[in-house]
Amino acid sequence: MKVYDGSSETEQSEDAAPERLKVGIAEYEVTTDGAELTTSGLGSCIGLALYDPGTGVAGLVHVMLPAADEVDDENAAKFADTGTELLVEKMEDVGANTGRMEAKIAGGSDMLDFSESGSGIGDRNIAMVRETLESYGIPIVGEDVGGDHGRSLRFESKTGDLVIKSANTENTRL
Repeated sequence: MKVYDGSSETEQSEDAAPERLKVGIAEYEVTTDGAELTTSGLGSCIGLALYDPGTGVAGLVHVMLPAADEVDDENAAKFADTGTELLVEKMEDVGANTGRMEAKIAGGSDMLDFSESGSGIGDRNIAMVRETLESYGIPIVGEDVGGDHGRSLRFESKTGDLVIKSANTENTRL
């Protein structure tokens, strides 16, 4: 690439904004190069951000339902239990260590009132993510869960910061 301002291509790329990777519903991404990971449309879904500060490895998964054994579906990223496990494994594959990983979670809203039929999907998703993280010994160091509003996330993998946009509050940084 030609550069016309006197700087080299390398100098420009260091100052450039980090790559932004979109994580859709029932998808995940892992980065080792400081990319920003984003997801939107979190209602009862959970966005789980994992970060290993020792290696800079970061990952984000957007899970929809609590447990894979409740539904016949092969997509592990769709479920709170197997999606959490998948993200941990993929991060370990590129050098992360569960002993250093930290978790931040957001979502799990009850967008509709199903109180007569027991716990809503949002509450069950929150509980399953917490349970699965606990089985790995990964602490949750920040969370913005529950309520009755949607959220969008931006995970800054260079710092481990999770920025949460919500319809009824200002941005929250965890």
